[in-house]
This record gives sequence, C-alpha cells and structure tokens, in this order.
Amino acid sequence: MAKKKTVTVDAVHCKGCQYCVDACPKQALALGQETNTAGYNYVVLDQEKCIGCGTCYIVCPDYVFTIMEEEDA
Repeated sequence: MAKKKTVTVDAVHCKGCQYCVDACPKQALALGQETNTAGYNYVVLDQEKCIGCGTCYIVCPDYVFTIMEEEDA
C-alpha cells in the first residue's frame, strides 16, 4: 500500500522568511496576506500542488513544517 505525505504549516511560529517558498520545487507555498500573532505574514500551502518532498522542512529555520505519513486508502 502506498503512503501519502501530508504537510502542515504552524502559522503561529512562521516569520515569513520565504526560504521555503523559494525552495519548493512545485511552487506549493506562497506568502499569505494574513498575519500571525507576532505580526508576520506567514506562508500558506496549496495541498493540491504539494508532493510531500520535505524541502520546506529542510530549509525552514523555525521548524514550522510537520510532515505526516498516512496509508493511502
């Protein structure tokens, strides 16, 4: 059975540095218009474009990405 990877963004801790936006091979990340409680615009993820490669997780200095592996139904 194939495993699907789901990526989530912790918007509260994102500082909007955009390292992940620049590094994403599928352009699945973009800087959002809304701000978090610290006043930073945070990145938003397009789940349809995301392939779960983990590049965002690797380049993020603030560890705002979580990648979960799930059984594909």
